[in-house]
Amino acid sequence: MKTENAWKKYADKKPVFDFCEGYKEFMSLCKTERECTDEIIKQAKKAGFKNLDTVIEKGETLKKGDKVYANNMGKALALFVIGEKPIQEGMRILGAHIDSPRLDLKQNPLYEEAEQALLDTHYYGGVKKYQWVTLPMALHGVVVKEDGTKVNVVIGESKDDPVVGISDLLIHLSAKQMQKKATEVIEGENLNVLVGSIPLEGEETEGVKENILSILKEKYEIEEKDFVSAELEVVPAGEARDFGLDRSMIMAYGQDDRVCAYPSYKAIEAVTEAEYTSVCLLVDKEEIGSVGATGMHSRFFENTVAEVMNACGTYSELLVRRALKNSCMLSSDVSAGFDPNYPEVMEKNNCAFLGHGLTFNKYTGSRGKSGSNDANPEYIARLRRVMDEQNVSFQTAELGKVDVGGGGTIAYILAAYDMDVIDSGVAVLNMHAPWEIASKVDIYEAYKGYQAFLTNL
Repeated sequence: MKTENAWKKYADKKPVFDFCEGYKEFMSLCKTERECTDEIIKQAKKAGFKNLDTVIEKGETLKKGDKVYANNMGKALALFVIGEKPIQEGMRILGAHIDSPRLDLKQNPLYEEAEQALLDTHYYGGVKKYQWVTLPMALHGVVVKEDGTKVNVVIGESKDDPVVGISDLLIHLSAKQMQKKATEVIEGENLNVLVGSIPLEGEETEGVKENILSILKEKYEIEEKDFVSAELEVVPAGEARDFGLDRSMIMAYGQDDRVCAYPSYKAIEAVTEAEYTSVCLLVDKEEIGSVGATGMHSRFFENTVAEVMNACGTYSELLVRRALKNSCMLSSDVSAGFDPNYPEVMEKNNCAFLGHGLTFNKYTGSRGKSGSNDANPEYIARLRRVMDEQNVSFQTAELGKVDVGGGGTIAYILAAYDMDVIDSGVAVLNMHAPWEIASKVDIYEAYKGYQAFLTNL
């Protein structure tokens, strides 16, 4: 079954381009999960969402139409718009992740070698390590001092900022390197970020390192021992950009999975009233297995649902279980877009094409659907009807040919509550590379599809 190019239905492309201008701003500003959480909370407050903690402290009651958000350690977020029906009859949940592949600084990162100051890193998530060298990089994150003071760090994004980066071996001396497998061309322990080369005056040993520390001390009041309680990420420097001579695409860092997180938030922001309670769930740690207190495997969402139901006056342990079981979810994560340069890894009848709208993946996983959610056809039929009724362009796909590879999402974790879940999202080229590419019309169709799901399913 061939799908239509979604651009064809837009004689006036202005709504698509306008929506994506906001998306580009978000992607340029938000390069860590903390930055995503802060920005979405800022926007949510303007849209009338209240902090759930404040509702609980004041003993307020939630009713139809009320909007609340819950912040999980500054790195994950759940937003609710209370629906007409009691929550135990089910929610409509949009779930995406806001962490992305990157390089994390080790806890003791700064050292000097050959009169150069470097930062030691440990890569986060699945990356092709060779893609991360010779690029301009920025430092984003937080440093928490012993007294609890939190210092936000962003270096490399302003036009007046310096950038940092990782060197590579020159082609003239790389004959041996070029014989290595791609997985070994750049070793993980060699992803060391060059940050300086001027020695501090008067320092006889490790003067370059000491100079870097003096710069950090002057600008941020950071000392070397503060790295122990820091969370600093090395990410590509620069803004999201229009891609293609026709400006039909966007190139940005972190589109897996913020290309789904942003339209998910914008969809719930647009909800004024709905039959079922609408939820936007944005989580951390998906790229490393959804682990930890801010990943989907934590109890954060379950506990938050209990608190929201309690504020609605309908809490019981049994009703929480019913609310989760009766819910429907779109696990909003990216799909692999068909790349004409690499057609051999795709099966054309069952892959996603840029420009063909929101993508549904009945299953993900790898080699015999291992680790997959595998959605029920009854649920898919309901989604088909809603998308067709609301004129949302959509396509279906799987992640490459059978036995070629595969991947996973948070879908199976929510499905463990016995709710209906399917993977849906935007097709992306260069997935997990420092710069990824997505179609503007797919981003806009995702936004429309997520709205339709929240208010019409």
